[in-house]
Amino acid sequence: MRNHTRIMLFILQGLTDDPRLKVLIFIFLFLTYALTIIGNLIIIILTLMDTQLKTPMYFFLRNFSILEVAFTTAYIPKYLYSLSTGENTITYNACFAQIFFVILLGVTEFCLLASMSYDRYVAICKPLHYTTIMNSKVCNLLLLSSWLAGLMIIIPAISLLMQMEFCDSNVIDHFGCEAFPLITIACSDTQVIERITLILAVLTLLVTFFLVLLSYVHIIMTVLRFPSVQQRKKAFSTCSSHIIVVSITYGSCIFIYIKPSAKEGVALDKVVSVLVTSVAPVMNPLIYALRNKQVIQAFKDLAKKIFFLSKQ
Repeated sequence: MRNHTRIMLFILQGLTDDPRLKVLIFIFLFLTYALTIIGNLIIIILTLMDTQLKTPMYFFLRNFSILEVAFTTAYIPKYLYSLSTGENTITYNACFAQIFFVILLGVTEFCLLASMSYDRYVAICKPLHYTTIMNSKVCNLLLLSSWLAGLMIIIPAISLLMQMEFCDSNVIDHFGCEAFPLITIACSDTQVIERITLILAVLTLLVTFFLVLLSYVHIIMTVLRFPSVQQRKKAFSTCSSHIIVVSITYGSCIFIYIKPSAKEGVALDKVVSVLVTSVAPVMNPLIYALRNKQVIQAFKDLAKKIFFLSKQ
């Protein structure tokens, strides 16, 4: 007979029980989290202050940086607290709140990446009409649509997850609350929930990836028709940062979510989740900043202004 007393507290197993390894993980996550906040805040400030960066591309980049900060904050601070204090419990409500925000922000990111690819398509394939097509109303509409798509995915997903019963175990084999590790400890039948969750994940990835792919097929076909090699290099360089970020984001999420069962590869998923929630958000501002002369110049101009103000 199973004990059907409602579980109100979960135990997060974390990544390791080794005290020395925990110290190394804490240092690594603390540094990557600090760099994520600093790097993305710099991108946000630069795109708000610099007049050269008042274009649709940087509008989307700023909002992507906001999402990255929010996404990593939904995971990392809680785990840092757990590593430093040894307190590895999380309440039922906090657990599902974490799942809600992680999925909402994640889906919104995918949709925003698709919007960014459309922006690159218009910039390269329809340069003469770029400012007309990508006006502020269209940019805001694409941003709003990304958030609405995130809500449309998360509401049915979280509703299904909250219907699960937990009676045998309250230990989650992860460093944070995630849908599939939570499903593995449910004592109710989870086949329907697994399938619907998988369908929603696949739908999100396939639809957004198709939109990204469609944009880049048109971009490549247009660029290959350019007469000058220099023109082709310049066109591809404007898209290179976005392509790298797309590859990192889609590759890691496909690895985590697209699999037959929630019970497969949990240990490896935890390692990939650490990379997704800590390393990727650090890499994104570096990729965009180091490969973009306008961002580098804007940063230099801002640094000069701060320097001269401090000297006065």
